[in-house]
Amino acid sequence: MANIKSSKKRILVAQTRTERNKAVRSAVKTSIKKVETAVEAKDKAAAQSALTAAISTIEKAGSKGVYHKNNVSRKVARLSKAVNSIA
Repeated sequence: MANIKSSKKRILVAQTRTERNKAVRSAVKTSIKKVETAVEAKDKAAAQSALTAAISTIEKAGSKGVYHKNNVSRKVARLSKAVNSIA
């Protein structure tokens, strides 16, 4: 453990941010899985509503700095393409 007060604080802050980032990433993964299962089931309506929720979650993660903006854009594009592929 560090002896300097600022180092101790940095350790605590890093742990807090790591936990928050893990929670946000987990939420994003869950929302993506919901969209993918709806697409596999060929349920257009469920896929559309899940996509809306997923985009919101992903965009929030990007604005918090958990994901890079290009990563956010790629995830949204892939999900949108998958949903649009349902006949």
